[in-house]
Amino acid sequence: QVRFVESGGGLVQPGGSLILSCTLSGSGVSLDEPAWFRQAPAYGRERVAIIHNGGTIDYKDSVKGRFTISKDNAKNTVYLQMNNLTPEDTAVYYCANMAGPLAYWGQGTQVTVSS
Repeated sequence: QVRFVESGGGLVQPGGSLILSCTLSGSGVSLDEPAWFRQAPAYGRERVAIIHNGGTIDYKDSVKGRFTISKDNAKNTVYLQMNNLTPEDTAVYYCANMAGPLAYWGQGTQVTVSS
């Protein structure tokens, strides 16, 4: 089954940092405008960051200056460096391809920011 596999979540104190990883598993597939999303309880899924084909990067306003998205095409892996985390960042984080025929949504990784 081809899908993204997210990892790196956990419990962190406010002001802390985490690095999330997301690897697209399966043969014959590749990253295609990969993006990170998150979904907090009682809220809809929102896009946090995306790497457009061509290289431009967009972030949700509330994470600009704190989060950094990057990718390694050879490893089919997308990363999300998250710094200065706040309780409002608590959510399940997912990644997906935004271009191509399928998104390959994974199961997500839980990030909890709490003291």
